[in-house]
Amino acid sequence: MKKITMKIDGMMCGMCESHINDAIRNVFKVKKVSSSHRKGETVILSENEINEEDLCAVVEKTGYKVLSITVL
Repeated sequence: MKKITMKIDGMMCGMCESHINDAIRNVFKVKKVSSSHRKGETVILSENEINEEDLCAVVEKTGYKVLSITVL
């Protein structure tokens, strides 16, 4: 299981969180995705490897800026 933590700039509310979560779910097969505008981060749990460049592109298409990605 991979845990991907993304620091994201621009989330202001719960709708921002939902927008990012839906965008990720629509493109990648993930077990769980949750975002927090207060923490400015999105956490993804996936059984499969996810390409970081593709992930950044999906999030940035929604209008938010990816500051960093950490994979554990």
